[in-house]
Amino acid sequence: MTKTAAIIGGGVIGGGWAARFALSGWDVAIFDPDPEAERKVGEVMANARRSLPALSEVALPPEGQVKIVPTIAEAVAGADWIQESAPERLEMKHKIFNEIQTHCYKDALIGSSTSGFKPSELQQGARHPSQIFVAHPFNPVYLLPLIELVGDDATTTRAHAVLTEIGMKPLKVRKEIDAHVADRFLEAVWREALWLIKDEIATTEEIDDAIRFGFGLRWGQMGLFETYRVAGGEAGMAHFIEQFGPCLQWPWTKLMDVPELTDELVQMIASQSDAQSGAHTIRELERIRDDNLVSMMRSLKGRDWGAGALLNAHDARLEAKAEPDFSKPIISVARAIPIDWTDYNGHMNESRYGQLWSDAADAIMRMIGADAAYVKSGFSYFTADTHTKFRNECHAGDNVTVVTTILEGAGKKLRLFHKLKNADGDVVATCNQFLLHVSLETRKSCDPAPHVSDKLTSIIAAQAALPKPELV
Repeated sequence: MTKTAAIIGGGVIGGGWAARFALSGWDVAIFDPDPEAERKVGEVMANARRSLPALSEVALPPEGQVKIVPTIAEAVAGADWIQESAPERLEMKHKIFNEIQTHCYKDALIGSSTSGFKPSELQQGARHPSQIFVAHPFNPVYLLPLIELVGDDATTTRAHAVLTEIGMKPLKVRKEIDAHVADRFLEAVWREALWLIKDEIATTEEIDDAIRFGFGLRWGQMGLFETYRVAGGEAGMAHFIEQFGPCLQWPWTKLMDVPELTDELVQMIASQSDAQSGAHTIRELERIRDDNLVSMMRSLKGRDWGAGALLNAHDARLEAKAEPDFSKPIISVARAIPIDWTDYNGHMNESRYGQLWSDAADAIMRMIGADAAYVKSGFSYFTADTHTKFRNECHAGDNVTVVTTILEGAGKKLRLFHKLKNADGDVVATCNQFLLHVSLETRKSCDPAPHVSDKLTSIIAAQAALPKPELV
């Protein structure tokens, strides 16, 4: 049964929430009085469709239905998760929560995207206070996985399970505090940056360069404390604190002092920002940001580290399903083409076709029992020969499938035929692939284990009635 999310406020954050839920298979109802809400949400959805599927090596669930509705009551009726993303005005939020709780299920989860308010403040005057909690995301919500959860333990435990299911990283904050956890760091850095500009020490671009070419790269994969643990050398964190702790007493920072945001300072910041990024529209900058994030997070997937480890775990959940019906064509790969698979011609590089054939063969190996445990036991299949024919192009964001036929599976030999198809069902490329079963100890061919041979025989028999691929 399809689950439903209600989004109250369809701006940048609300639109990002809508995209995250919809691309995770949820139906989404959005209320926003802005007459431009449908256009704005549509543009966020377009960006999300291009980028979020590119993080996965498997297909996402079928996209849920997204609709704009005229009232809060209609949005929340029947909703399992309700996300309030209205402006940071407490009185407005109280009115919204009152309207929500008048019409929603009593066991619906009601999260707030607030950056600063505590749950106790949001819950003032509420019909069911424990139902309301903080679920603070980071932009773009459809790509960045962190969600700060603050509120009733039982409620946030339920919310934690939902967020994990849609591929996010819930962080349960131990105690409520103004601005939660992450924004307290951001505010500290922001204050320092404002002083550096006001005192004409650095420009907006120079400050951004200090982050993106320096500590920002370290933080993106190790965070703060793990980075400093490494900096402490073999002696570890205690040595780092002993060495650099006294520096905290030096007058390096204006952390508790904020420069007055005069018209002159605001104009200085705005003009520097225009000079830095004004050549791009906001939509172009969003695309650049999303493509960069996808590429960086995909790199971390290869290392199974940080956000990459989270994505790998989510892929495993998406891929966990019942054994396929082998009387039908075998779908060995179903995924979107990521931006980092494309080249200077603007289409998927030929080396990535080989990646798809390899992934398809790996899927077949798992189906016949030659899985990771089997490889660990000392046996596997090696590709001995491939022939690829290119018939069309693939581009970033294209949803593709590989349909695989097992042509031969006797003794040491495994011969596969792959057809790469686009979303319209057109054949983009084909591959004849010949593999040999080998001993990883001797690196020579040998017969597979009986359970692998038997599974191969049963699959080939189940597929016997299917037409032979016409392009073999």
